[in-house]
Amino acid sequence: MQIDTALILCAGFGKRLLPLTKTLPKPLLKIGEFTLLEKTIKLIEQLKIKKIKINIFYLSDEIKKFVNQLNTNIEIELIEDGNEILDTGGGIFNMIKDTAEENFLVFNPDTLWNEDYNKYILEMVNFYFKKKINNILLVVHKDLSFDKRLQGDFSLVNERLTKDNNKNFIYTGCQIINKNVFSKTLKKKFSMNEIWTNQIKESQLFGYESNLEFLHTTDLTIYNKILKNQ
Repeated sequence: MQIDTALILCAGFGKRLLPLTKTLPKPLLKIGEFTLLEKTIKLIEQLKIKKIKINIFYLSDEIKKFVNQLNTNIEIELIEDGNEILDTGGGIFNMIKDTAEENFLVFNPDTLWNEDYNKYILEMVNFYFKKKINNILLVVHKDLSFDKRLQGDFSLVNERLTKDNNKNFIYTGCQIINKNVFSKTLKKKFSMNEIWTNQIKESQLFGYESNLEFLHTTDLTIYNKILKNQ
């Protein structure tokens, strides 16, 4: 089995990168030659994904303009959050609620994605379908984080994620999700953390470990440090 559609979360305000994000949405900030969004799209191209859905809200016209000028063979659909920002869970659910597809790759463009992630993501996809699960997160040990201030989000034990004991693993910003995880969702606006908490209670939140250095544009300080290291 394969995944045909990737989702990219681009609706956020990017407040931690002010003043840069006052006139430019965070996904359009550049690291080297390419924007964060373009780095994400390039990885998705390499994964042979057919379609991309991008949710937008803050400075949405700038993202529309960028995508319209982008040279890519992938079909890209821009989806507005609506009158208010829907948070991570609400944004994902809004993009997939009316589709016939069941499984989606989800990316946060805050991470500096590159072709080295291809291997880990493909392995994660194979694991996902082999185990017939509904949600798996690509995680990395906090020792591999460029931003040493970041604390772990999860513990990883026997391929399952929990929030018990030593939370040494950070969510990288890539996950695979099945529509079924939203089956009990009644709200329009909510965080993915709510879904993950419910999955953890049922021992159904899985993790796949990346061994790559984790570069994440946490805030203006880290963004500038990453620029200097390029």
